[in-house]
Amino acid sequence: MPFSHHSHSGQYCLHATNLLEEMIQTAIAKGMRVLSLTEHIPRDQREDLYPEEVEAQCTTFDLFRNFANYYDQALRLRARYSSHIHLLIGFEAEYIRPSSIALIRNLQDLYKFDFFIGSVHHVNSIPIDYNHEMYKQAMMTCGGTEELLFEAYLDDQYEMLKALRPAVVGHFDLIRLKSADPARRMSEYGNGVWQKVLRNLTFISSYKGILELNSAAVRKGMHTPYPERDICKVFMELGGRFTLSDDSHGVEQIGQNYYRVLEYIHEIGLGEIHYLEKLPMGEIATNVLDACAVRTMSVEDLKKEVFWQLVGGP
Repeated sequence: MPFSHHSHSGQYCLHATNLLEEMIQTAIAKGMRVLSLTEHIPRDQREDLYPEEVEAQCTTFDLFRNFANYYDQALRLRARYSSHIHLLIGFEAEYIRPSSIALIRNLQDLYKFDFFIGSVHHVNSIPIDYNHEMYKQAMMTCGGTEELLFEAYLDDQYEMLKALRPAVVGHFDLIRLKSADPARRMSEYGNGVWQKVLRNLTFISSYKGILELNSAAVRKGMHTPYPERDICKVFMELGGRFTLSDDSHGVEQIGQNYYRVLEYIHEIGLGEIHYLEKLPMGEIATNVLDACAVRTMSVEDLKKEVFWQLVGGP
């Protein structure tokens, strides 16, 4: 694939590896057209620190300083590599609780980002994708069943969507990752869950938001990229748009499992893919999300990208 709209580096994320510049250099070497830099936003409450951040004795102040450093470095690197690759500077939003909305908006006012990914990694302030223990803790706060946990996740996602309208929605069905049966489709969790899926997809489609086909799910042992097939089918019926992401956390993960994503695109019958480019100065465009123009590429043209030649062909 010639682009990824979701990446993290070990320079600014403790559960990732490699410098931000190394991530960019690897994307260039693999023939990527667009790479989006999307480090996590800082969290403003100590209880939200991840175990590796606690072990490193990080404070919330450290997270905000780290984020400022990321933004400055991203600007420098974009200027340095602008003739080699189209770099988008963004972030991955963390909706943890209602107050997260104000935090995200404040960051948008403080920095001039091109776009951001709207994601949910918590339910009732407990991470749902970090490990099975935390997943179960979150489930117990929702009444002890996966159906109720899934509904709470989708409700949090809906609140984030309504308030922020993210250009790209991250790993829509991440909640499945640590479940008892990650291969189980969300349509099999009962009408309550599925109706909330439909509600969220309908809303994303209403403002022309984009779902990422995220290859990290395959890396983590799931049978398909995020989102699963039933969700893709519904979003396609709604006229929804998809983009490509590897959710890389190190250079070895850039473009990883993109062969499987391409197979998946064929399996679900998707004919075109979309990607973002920073809106050039002076260009007037109607197909715009945040500060980016939305570009379209047919799957047939996608298969002709130089990426495939450099990594061995589709």
